[in-house]
Amino acid sequence: MLYLAQVQRKGFLGKTGIRLLARQKSEDTWALVPGEDIIFLTEPSPLTDGFLVLVELSPTRQIVKIQEAVPWILDLVQQYLTKGFSPAFLQQEAERVEHWRQSLTLQSQDLARRSIELEARREQIQELEEKLKQQKRTLELLAAQLQARGNSAS
Repeated sequence: MLYLAQVQRKGFLGKTGIRLLARQKSEDTWALVPGEDIIFLTEPSPLTDGFLVLVELSPTRQIVKIQEAVPWILDLVQQYLTKGFSPAFLQQEAERVEHWRQSLTLQSQDLARRSIELEARREQIQELEEKLKQQKRTLELLAAQLQARGNSAS
């Protein structure tokens, strides 16, 4: 797992540790590491106190890889902060997306309701057509009977 960490020298012997600041949850999502989570290095290190590093840890919390964080941080600044992607801007965009999502959900529900209403009306129209056809047949039969009576009476 990848972490953003800060180098810390502790004690009289200057034992070097890294204080975990944030961990990568997914490619574009990070979470702050609560508290003082420090992992001490087993071998001497030329890293300076306060230096920011990216640390890859194994599942057993052993250091797999340490690299300087400055290029990564500068890349973040280039990608997001030079384009005006402030946390407030990103929050506004997230709210706007949520509003659109809710609006689309309501529209989808309205379309589904209208579709059901149209289907019900279509069925009513078919029933009325059948009734009209039946009435037409009945009227035609009555007209034929009246005509037959009129012909037989003459």
